[in-house]
This record gives sequence, C-alpha cells and structure tokens, in this order.
Amino acid sequence: MKDKKEYAKIALENFKSGYNCCQSVLLAFKDELGMDEEQLAKLASGFGAGMGKLREVCGAVSGMFMVASLLKGYSSPTAKEEKVETYALIHSMADEFKAQCGSIICRELINQSDNGNVVPEERTETYYKKRPCGELCAIAAEIVAQKLF
Repeated sequence: MKDKKEYAKIALENFKSGYNCCQSVLLAFKDELGMDEEQLAKLASGFGAGMGKLREVCGAVSGMFMVASLLKGYSSPTAKEEKVETYALIHSMADEFKAQCGSIICRELINQSDNGNVVPEERTETYYKKRPCGELCAIAAEIVAQKLF
C-alpha cells in the first residue's frame, strides 16, 4: 500500500496524462483493486466531465465512489446491512469532498455548462490552468485513501 498522499499524486498525474476525472481516480487505486487497467479505464470512461459531459456529479467523485464500492461494497441483493454501510461510506466521502470543494456537481465546481456539447476540450496548457479538475482528482483520491486505508 502506498502513502496516502501518493494516491493523490497518481490521480493528478493520470489526469494530466489525458484520463478523464473518473478514470484518474479509479486508476490511482488499480493495484489495490487487483483489476486490469484497461477494464477499469473502460468502466470509468463514461463518467468523466460530470457523467459523459452532462456536468452532473463530478467524475472525480464518481471515481471515488467506484473505488469505495469495489473495496467495501456489497454484491448480494439481500445484503441490507452491507448496503447501509456502503451508503454511509458514500455519504461520508461526499460530505468530505463537499467540505473541501464546495460541491460534488461538475458544473458548479468548474463554473461551466456545456449545453449539450459532447466534444471534449483539447488538453492544452491553458486548459490545465483554467480547470481545477486535476486538483479535484487529487482531493478525491486522498479522501479515498483516508477513509479506506
């Protein structure tokens, strides 16, 4: 297991390498998840930019929830206690993210709505300077590390 700050660093590096926010966070924990990197990247691919560029729940938050679910979630439809525990963990993570960032909603975090535009912006130096997304990925990964390890 890595140092808790290391996960934040990896998530930020993932984002800067071109992964979306959800992929960036999920892939920061690939070793702990014991799953194939390509499968994880595909699983998270539709959750970037606030769920497929809908600008709804932040992709970093979705990635945070995916990691928590894969590590601490339940699989049985009758697992009532485990469901409560999982949902409580998700609420706790969301509350911490909101406390640090002000929201879990993408358009509120980046102060932007795309009005149906599905084309991702080019990842340029200007893009990285105007967007808090890399830092949001780092925060989400650190919250996961603090809550789960």
